[in-house]
Amino acid sequence: MLWQTSRFQIDLATPRVMGIVNVTPDSFSDGGQHAGVSAALRHCEQLLAQGAHILDIGGESTRPGSPAVPLDEELARVLPVVREAVALGVPLSIDTYKPQVMQAALDLGADIVNDIWALRRDGAAEVVARHPACGVCLMHMHRDPQTMQVAPMEGDVVPQVLSFLAQQTSALLARGVAASRIVWDAGTGFGKTVAQNFALLARQRELLGAGYPLLAGWSRKSSLGAVTGLDVGQRLVPSVAAAVLAVERGARVVRVHDVAATVAGLKVWSAMNSEN
Repeated sequence: MLWQTSRFQIDLATPRVMGIVNVTPDSFSDGGQHAGVSAALRHCEQLLAQGAHILDIGGESTRPGSPAVPLDEELARVLPVVREAVALGVPLSIDTYKPQVMQAALDLGADIVNDIWALRRDGAAEVVARHPACGVCLMHMHRDPQTMQVAPMEGDVVPQVLSFLAQQTSALLARGVAASRIVWDAGTGFGKTVAQNFALLARQRELLGAGYPLLAGWSRKSSLGAVTGLDVGQRLVPSVAAAVLAVERGARVVRVHDVAATVAGLKVWSAMNSEN
């Protein structure tokens, strides 16, 4: 299975690790640590040295209750980093829901649009459809970052997520975007209860029936804290465990903060499977 992106066809036969590069002052887990261009680029290089296959650069926190960032501010945060990071020779993802940021990053050579709104904001789908080859990750989110945990989803979450992602994918296919460019993300933590998040993990294979690769983003999420009692800075082991469990259940990309530990965990998983 290949994921078509701007500059790369990413082979998903082997699970891929997407390293998170937050150029924000207020991310829930590492806000401010990599906010400057030099610091962000050093972090990119560190993640690659640790084994990351893809870099995901974001300039706006999407933690529950986080305020929206003005367009000019987000552009100022991410574009200088994207401009330099495209020279690193690896697939580069832009984590944004703003079409202007998508377009500017793609113009600089970014490979993937990673959108928590699944291209529902005005103009976003058009940006992706106009591009000849960029990859796109469509994520399910209930409500918006400001209100998603105030009133989480109700009922059986799995069919609701599946229906939403199928609907957004159909709309994108109708615009002429090739299926090989599309990856799904169930949106762990985005408007779901703890029980619903773990239901999505336990029943993850139900999302694979449509044939689209799945990206899983469990790294340091609050649901891990809820079941372990650990603060966000202590969630390394639960995060790696969740990433390995997601891959075991068919995820082809895991989006993580702790690249080295995740890569090591997946090597154990791979060694086990090579003996089967």
